[in-house]
Amino acid sequence: MRAPAFWYAPPGLLSALLTPLSWLWRAGALLGLRVPVKAPVPVLCVGNLVAGGAGKTPVVRDLVARLRTRGVAAASLSRGHGGRMRGPLAVDPTLHHAMDVGDEPLLLAATGAAWIGRDRVAAAKAMVDTGVGAIILDDGFQNRALHKDLSLIVVDAGAGFGNGRVMPAGPLRERVAGGLKRADALVVIGDGPGLAAAQAVAGRLPVLTARLLPDPAALESLRGRPLLAFAGIGRPAKFFATLRDAGLSVVAETAFPDHHPFSAADLSSLLAQAEALGATLATTEKDAMRLSPIWRPRVAVLPVRLSWDDPVAVEGLLDRLMEARHG
Repeated sequence: MRAPAFWYAPPGLLSALLTPLSWLWRAGALLGLRVPVKAPVPVLCVGNLVAGGAGKTPVVRDLVARLRTRGVAAASLSRGHGGRMRGPLAVDPTLHHAMDVGDEPLLLAATGAAWIGRDRVAAAKAMVDTGVGAIILDDGFQNRALHKDLSLIVVDAGAGFGNGRVMPAGPLRERVAGGLKRADALVVIGDGPGLAAAQAVAGRLPVLTARLLPDPAALESLRGRPLLAFAGIGRPAKFFATLRDAGLSVVAETAFPDHHPFSAADLSSLLAQAEALGATLATTEKDAMRLSPIWRPRVAVLPVRLSWDDPVAVEGLLDRLMEARHG
């Protein structure tokens, strides 16, 4: 799905006309409410309030690594969006492909333990049975099946909460006020108008800020080379801007819908355009998960890592998570 432009513009006629449908969306969400099941290990949810990418995956990856540094056998749990397997399943990058488990779990499994499971309760049980000591729930903030000991809402500073309307009138999965009541902190990634908006609505919630930094070695390998950049993530323009802000030469760019399954025809067309421009194909690390083994060596990849402005505050939240169960 590609987010409509009007979602991130001041509310107008189209969003007003779609507002009655947003009431149905919210009513449907309420029908799915049930008493959450409490897992025997701490559960930290990394979610968001908008449809599309906000930067959850780098946050999940970072938190899994931090807990493992503490000696906690942490693992991520994702629904497995875009994959055909339902789980519960421990993701193995040497065995599974994005079409099996989804691109985000495959990316998470590259640096830490990662699971998928459409049924979050059954997946949590399977994870605990294999020795997982803490679960980082990738997305699932709106899923009430599994009890969360701590919930973080991730916000893209460049996009914020869009026009403030619930889908399909806007990008919100639920009203901001309702979501904030169930959250323990906001994580705002990058710079932009969304930072001020998030700080304004957060009230007494802690607001942690961070940014995504491109891998230095990958940057240097791309410097001086004309690039045809392509991406199928929540906000492809953000990736293109990252390349340009780093001083790289982007001669063309192509945006695809989020989680787009790249076909051989897609990639052949992109390669033909790149060759005509004398350029190199370049994409994101998440998009690379959806490339076949034949195509991966032919596309340059720019990984990013999360850098917290206040790492001590992050560690404080993890202290709170572990104390909630062991204090």
